[in-house]
Amino acid sequence: MMNGTSQPVSRRRAITILAVGAGAALVPASLPATPLSRFEWTGTALGAPARIMLQHRHRAVAADAVAACVAEVARLEREFSLYRSDSALSRLNRDGYLAAPSHDMRRLLSACRRFGELSGGAFDVTVQPLWRLYARHFANTADAVEGPSAAELAAALTLVDYRRIAIAPDRIVLPPGMGLTLNGIAQGYITDRAADLLRARGWRHVLIDLGEIRALDDRPDGRPWSIALAGAGSVPIADQAVATSAGSGTPFTQDGRAHHLFNPTTGRSANTYRSVTVIAAHATVADALSSAIYVAPHAEAARLLRAGGGIEARLVDGFGRVQRVRA
Repeated sequence: MMNGTSQPVSRRRAITILAVGAGAALVPASLPATPLSRFEWTGTALGAPARIMLQHRHRAVAADAVAACVAEVARLEREFSLYRSDSALSRLNRDGYLAAPSHDMRRLLSACRRFGELSGGAFDVTVQPLWRLYARHFANTADAVEGPSAAELAAALTLVDYRRIAIAPDRIVLPPGMGLTLNGIAQGYITDRAADLLRARGWRHVLIDLGEIRALDDRPDGRPWSIALAGAGSVPIADQAVATSAGSGTPFTQDGRAHHLFNPTTGRSANTYRSVTVIAAHATVADALSSAIYVAPHAEAARLLRAGGGIEARLVDGFGRVQRVRA
């Protein structure tokens, strides 16, 4: 993928950053120029295998860029991860408040409120009580396929309403029992932050995959990056982002009908689509819009795309048919 191949880049769980150093990249005068070569790092981030590959004429410059990206992803994991008990999000869910929230937390929650409003509540980060209910239900009744009872759903839905999150410069407060999940937007936000970091350092021809994909500029050969989508062909992007939402990512049942993408009105898993992919200028927008469109009524897809700043959506229904929607 780093040698100018025209093969599509597949979306994977592994985190990958591909970049080619441009002349604008900051290089200390003391470093001698060498032939363009690849620098590769492998590790773990966001709970998945991670890989960063950079091409540059100076190994020290590439190593410094890798270290900066890894540090930035780790820093934002400490803010937004549900899988770390010491993260800011986990503390907020546990304690019901977060004192002295970071700029990133306030900025992301403000974006969550915006997408909640423009989607009429289809995008709602307070669905974590539904996640806890479903996880508990299917852990205790593994053979059930119907999901929690109407009474259980009604009780959980009293805790679902993004408008009840109190966001202030010095504190974020949740009503008792409420909980947040940022899984429908945080990967996009972290992807954008990594892209901003590399752009500020002078890197061009960058493809970042942190679960959502962001490209800075085109490929080194001047053509767009080609991103392969499961069941929806491929999309060419240059200085754009791609995000996909699919219930198959975290199913509770073998048939996949019960999954993590909940309708905040009914409390049930949304099943209008098999997957929704959104192309936008930024990964945060693509991530949030793919989640919102997946949950919203089909007739809302085009409006949400326009209102949210998306460019195109690929909607795959339960029969595998693909509909392309343009903003």
